[in-house]
Amino acid sequence: MLAKLTAWWAALSPAEVMWLLIGLTGQAMFSARWLIQWVMTEKSRRSTMPDTFWYLSLLGGLLVFAYGLHRLDPVILLGQFGIIIYARNLFFIRQEKQTAVPPGASATAPAGS
Repeated sequence: MLAKLTAWWAALSPAEVMWLLIGLTGQAMFSARWLIQWVMTEKSRRSTMPDTFWYLSLLGGLLVFAYGLHRLDPVILLGQFGIIIYARNLFFIRQEKQTAVPPGASATAPAGS
């Protein structure tokens, strides 16, 4: 088993190693989001999806998608449809932050008063 793994590793070109690292980095980011979500949920003692979850989801999904394109693997490519959902959630988060009332400001006071 170890001999097969060593032979496989030795046969990889520098470009294949780069793509392997891209795929593994994407998968690591994708997996890390669950750890972030778990820690935040435990910390707040309620179900929480922090912004970091969606950023890791999007970045990890994009890297895994790029790896799937490189490998021309339809299973990997189709598995990354969630990229659209992650981007949409980040859009809503950004939109909500832009329209949020700053602390100490009145939500009902007209502008300039």
